[in-house]
Amino acid sequence: MDYKQVPERWTTRVRKPSRKGSMADVPQDIVTEIASLERLFTVDQAKLKEITEQFIVELKDGLEGNGNIPMNPSWVMNMPDGEETGRFLALDMGGTNLRVCEIELVDEKGEFDIIQSKYRMPEELKSGNAEELWDYTADCIEQFIEYHHEDDKDNLETLPLGFTFSYPATQEYIDHGVLQRWTKGWAVEGVEGHDVVPQLEKALRERKLPVTIAALVNDTTGTLVASAYTDTAMRLGCIFGTGCNGAYVEHCGNIPKLKHMNLPDDMEMLINCEYGAFNSKGTTPVLPKTPYDVMIDETSPRPGQQAYEKMISGLYLGEIFRLTMLDLHDNKKLIFQNQDLAQFRTPFCLDSSFLSFIEEDPFENLSETQDMFNDKFQVKANKAELELCRRLAELIGTRAARLCACGIAAICKMKGFDSCHVGADGSVFNKYPHFKQRIAKALRDILDWTGRKDPIVLSASEDGSGVGAALIAALTVKRIKEGNTNGIQDVKKFGL
Repeated sequence: MDYKQVPERWTTRVRKPSRKGSMADVPQDIVTEIASLERLFTVDQAKLKEITEQFIVELKDGLEGNGNIPMNPSWVMNMPDGEETGRFLALDMGGTNLRVCEIELVDEKGEFDIIQSKYRMPEELKSGNAEELWDYTADCIEQFIEYHHEDDKDNLETLPLGFTFSYPATQEYIDHGVLQRWTKGWAVEGVEGHDVVPQLEKALRERKLPVTIAALVNDTTGTLVASAYTDTAMRLGCIFGTGCNGAYVEHCGNIPKLKHMNLPDDMEMLINCEYGAFNSKGTTPVLPKTPYDVMIDETSPRPGQQAYEKMISGLYLGEIFRLTMLDLHDNKKLIFQNQDLAQFRTPFCLDSSFLSFIEEDPFENLSETQDMFNDKFQVKANKAELELCRRLAELIGTRAARLCACGIAAICKMKGFDSCHVGADGSVFNKYPHFKQRIAKALRDILDWTGRKDPIVLSASEDGSGVGAALIAALTVKRIKEGNTNGIQDVKKFGL
């Protein structure tokens, strides 16, 4: 089957700063309910510290090979020093798009040049078969090379490729990954339970493309590596988007589940935590779940799992808001009286952008929020109801940010980091109003900072799934040359 690869352009809308709310003329029953919601969703300093201590316990359990947090070794065994050079490819396969990048690591320390093309993944491909998927992927890479190397493609040296594969995979080597299960609505036959690397390599060989898959990359690990390339103080990489995750550098001597490999204790290993599973079923419960969090978990495809993620990630924030609003309408009879909320009853009809929109409404009378409720849900909201909606959005967004800080603080405390930089990426971190500042405030609460300058600083990361993947390919080649072939399945293909 032939598919046409069409590069896509995209833009970002910048909104006005959000306004302060006014509770004047709000009826007392609404004021009382807002106070109740504040008690329900607020996570105080003592609770943050309790969560952080339990987080450390579960991180260590994961390194032992026990518990819910996987703490997956990524087989990225060295960090960039900014001196890496060469030309590398990156392939980023997400749920909607496929992106091919070429990154030139130049002589200037920490600098790089990048060219990239983005292709839409055809919907029919997502329910097709493995051959169609990898043929299309290889066709995109071939088109990219032909377009950007029209004059020298016949003399092009083999390009090592970092492949960001954003689906759950078991990875025993850096150039290996067995797909556990498709997510994001995909159902391609013949891939689950198989190593995706040789499947793609076969399609590349059939086209005689000068490309070798050097590394299968997790986007969070890529975020850390890309950020560390330009900032040597970077110690953690985090994703706060549809899901949540963290990555950091551990010493092999602190990873008991790898003891059988007899790796040197001081050898570095980047750990892909997958800590959205924190405090899931079977652990000491510390997360401050509301009745709405419980409802989300109980009706989810995997009850009792990914407990942390279900309270903080962008996929769930809108659903927490929706369930709360329905409770206030259906059971407490406080809002939208005598109105039909049929359009509001579809699970997950709201995402985090809905809450962002409310928080960013710049008008004192919340007219933009009022228009959105009317246009999207055919609900007419009065001033008091709008103020309640605004405050609820703030509470849910603030709780998410404060809980996010616990994972960062736990890794920093476990590793003894008194100061460091944290590279963060994801739609919630980048687009949700005040999210970064709220995390910073929570870190101050957890770690008892009193100075004017925060010693642990979050910043927007470099492109983890593009630049990070290419850098991991570069680091893999670098360590092979240095004689470290641990965690590499097929050394011969590199031709070194």
